[in-house]
Amino acid sequence: MSETREPEDIVLRLRGITKRFGALLANDAIDLELRRGAILALLGENGAGKTTLMNILFGHYLADEGEVLIADPGGTLSPLRGGSPSAALEAGVGMVHQHFTLADNLSAFENILLGTQSLARPWLDRRSARHKLDQLMEGSGLSVDLDAAVGMLSVGERQRVEILKALYRGARILILDEPTAVLTPQEAERLFETLSRLVEQGLSIVFISHKLAEVMAVSQRVVVLRAGKVVADLATDETNAANLAETMVGRAIPKTVRTAMAPGEEILNLNKVCVAGAHGRLALSDASLILRQHEILGIAGVSGNGQVALSNLICGLQAPESGSVILHGQAIELGSPSGMVAAGIGRIPEDRLHDGVVGDMNVWENLALEDYLTPAFSRTGFMRRGAARAHARRSIEDFDVRCPGPEAATRLLSGGNVQKLILARVLTRGPNVILANQPSRGLDIGAVTEGHRRLLDARARGAGIVLISEDLDELLTLSDRVAVLHRGRMSPAMATEEVTIRQLGLMMAGHGTERTAHDAA
Repeated sequence: MSETREPEDIVLRLRGITKRFGALLANDAIDLELRRGAILALLGENGAGKTTLMNILFGHYLADEGEVLIADPGGTLSPLRGGSPSAALEAGVGMVHQHFTLADNLSAFENILLGTQSLARPWLDRRSARHKLDQLMEGSGLSVDLDAAVGMLSVGERQRVEILKALYRGARILILDEPTAVLTPQEAERLFETLSRLVEQGLSIVFISHKLAEVMAVSQRVVVLRAGKVVADLATDETNAANLAETMVGRAIPKTVRTAMAPGEEILNLNKVCVAGAHGRLALSDASLILRQHEILGIAGVSGNGQVALSNLICGLQAPESGSVILHGQAIELGSPSGMVAAGIGRIPEDRLHDGVVGDMNVWENLALEDYLTPAFSRTGFMRRGAARAHARRSIEDFDVRCPGPEAATRLLSGGNVQKLILARVLTRGPNVILANQPSRGLDIGAVTEGHRRLLDARARGAGIVLISEDLDELLTLSDRVAVLHRGRMSPAMATEEVTIRQLGLMMAGHGTERTAHDAA
């Protein structure tokens, strides 16, 4: 194809992009354009084809049909060689994945340089590389300790490292896949300030998100995918969040309403529990909570303040150093995940890919993972595969898991559909206690609403739910009471109607958490 000169400031053009995975049509003749110095938001339900489309652009996948045109610094559009991330990088395309791709044992500086030149070369000019990074950080506002090991950085700092990696390689087009999914509100605000500065300098951004308020705030244009097709291409100032939500899912989205319900009997009681953390410190210190039937107890807090330890404790992954855990009126020994499952505790983990599923297993295998020894799926020591597959088909339909079928490899599912698979596995078991750790992270608005409905249904039938979330709107929508974790200490649980987002924010910053939940029990 001959090169074409575009009079408009177009830096990216996708033409007729089509991609199939077996019988699944992930992208269906998609056209898309991106202009220089602009933020284009890409919306769609889980499984609508957003990440597949961006993986084609970045060279992870090869399109079955269509072409990708990228403008060089002079503005000339030329075809991009498909299926080659190196070709995309050379053309100025950078991508920050939803799940970061960093080496925890290397420094931020080493991670950024990784792949640009050999770290083992004795003549590596680190001084000029650091000078270039210092200039990038000053110009972009992306501040990070270059000498710190990535494993010691916060989630927000890791994301800055990922963006710096792309900018260091000369990215002129930056793909951000769910960039705020793991950020606190404060970190998200800093990210948006950074993006605004980068766009002013000429960077073009594709912004993939399920958070419509963010889309309305940062983008100039919105493209909506549904079932692999473009169903809307709109100027952001000509639409609104409600219209975008309905366009995404093809129907009106009902508002989540939590009705008042009298709490029942006490199910779970943590009394002055201490849990060990890293480097000899306590991840939880004298933490107390009481959970009752027909109740959702929300746990707020900035990531890294003891949520992992609390989650591990409830799920049996970690035993306490001191304190007691009472389940159904009896003290229990912790440290056995299978024992906690048998005791009626369901777990929706924070890290769905690492802790929630086995990627190389099929969908039906993952759905049966916690029940494969029960009579439902096992007989005389042999797996009842037919029953497990039938259960998977029902779960896939009931929870709208977008996949080719029970035999599909779980690693091929989108992040949101993996989350729906986990929700299906947990909620169909009908547990008495549910630990829901970031249950709506990465879900589209339709799936979030459905997930919320199912948690409220579980509450109505008598379950007690510990809801750990960094989304304060989610906490205040679903929770009957809410407590705050700060540096391993838990505040008293407060009635949701008596607390505001501002108050929660102050407590998350350490103001008002010096008391323990035991004082208010």
